Amino acid sequence: MKKRIMWMGFAITAIALIVFSVISAEIYYRRSLSYTERYLRGYMAAFDEARTMEELTEQYAKELSSALGGARVTFLTAEGVFLADSEDEDDGSRAMRPEVRQAIAEGEGFDARTSQTLGDAFLYYCRRFDGYLVRIAERTQSMGTIYLDALPAVAVFLVADALVCLLLSYLSTGYILRPLEQLTRDAALKKRVTPSVPELASFADIVNRMNEDAEARVREIADEREQVVRAQRSKDEFIANVTHEMNTPLTSIRGFSELLASGGLEGERAARAASTILTQSERLQSLVASIINYSEIDSDDLPVYEVDASRIARETLAALTPEFREKKVVLLSEVKDGVILMSRQERVTEIFGNIIRNAIRYNREGGSVSVLLTPAEFTVSDTGIGIAEENLGRIFDRFFTVDKSHNGKNGGFGLGLSVVKKLCKKQGWTLTVESKEGVGSTFRIGFGGAQRTENDKK
Repeated sequence: MKKRIMWMGFAITAIALIVFSVISAEIYYRRSLSYTERYLRGYMAAFDEARTMEELTEQYAKELSSALGGARVTFLTAEGVFLADSEDEDDGSRAMRPEVRQAIAEGEGFDARTSQTLGDAFLYYCRRFDGYLVRIAERTQSMGTIYLDALPAVAVFLVADALVCLLLSYLSTGYILRPLEQLTRDAALKKRVTPSVPELASFADIVNRMNEDAEARVREIADEREQVVRAQRSKDEFIANVTHEMNTPLTSIRGFSELLASGGLEGERAARAASTILTQSERLQSLVASIINYSEIDSDDLPVYEVDASRIARETLAALTPEFREKKVVLLSEVKDGVILMSRQERVTEIFGNIIRNAIRYNREGGSVSVLLTPAEFTVSDTGIGIAEENLGRIFDRFFTVDKSHNGKNGGFGLGLSVVKKLCKKQGWTLTVESKEGVGSTFRIGFGGAQRTENDKK
């Protein structure tokens, strides 16, 4: 017991010291970024706005960088396509970089991160001019570097803390434990105990409230039962919804069939009745097919093969173009060429289609959908209605829909994301979601390190 108290005292102070160090490093990092942002705005004044896009060369980028004390300078088109850079020769698109996207949308943008091409930590400032973008970046310390620099000092303080805390704890444990030992002896003799010091009141309450604890355990059991009931209620709700969705077309089919069989409809009315029967049959077939497709995923043990995910992504976006136009949603896409996945074509098509279609369906009119496909991941972001925090843990459950008004309509039976989760699990891919209600959602699938591009194969 004495050793526990001694080590507990040390642990508490050590944790407090570490937390203080982390918070201090975070404050220093934030202030450093704020300071860097201010003088990056000042740096932008050195750029000659009279220059045309043809004059935005690598030589001018290096000259401007030299004039700014070595700051990195990048010239981009208005769409984020690479023109020139004072340090980097990678001519890939920068359109998906956060600061570039923000500058395109709002006129200027900031972002702090490690450069994907140079590997150093930078604070980026991008500004939109007439017909092109100018980005200036300054090297900064990352949070990891700041933490590493602070480690020696923290280690010294921890050693000193250990010596002081262990000494004080050793001297005080005897005095602390005496009232506790007396309370233990009293508890063995009496039904109720009275603590000799206020600090032991909570322990005395524990002894005196054993019956209440037993009652609490009974309530916990009741709560667990209330959960096996909520689960049953959820199942019953699904059965009721599916029954309703099946009953509607079946009633229509039966009614018109009886009219046709009795000869009560002729000519154009009979043709309309037949058309209604066909439409309702297709709706019923679609519902049944969705349920069967979901149930068959677990038993799908067909072999995998190399799938051209880039082609499937582009075909999916092309097929959904009418839905983008109907909803008046803007598509922003970056699909890397030759992304090869070890999977099956129908699985990849199902995953891409479900996630992109949801991004359109639950978007706002005039919003946007961003699609990114690389050998490492597939990401879809939207500016739609978002997902409430209490529903984030349920959106991949089968038959769960965020907007109940979509249940059973346009294929929205709450199986799409559940199918995506099942397929990703079968493939060994990671599926995550970030969302804020009223702002939008981001779905991300990580393929792991086993994927490759056509260039890798060569």
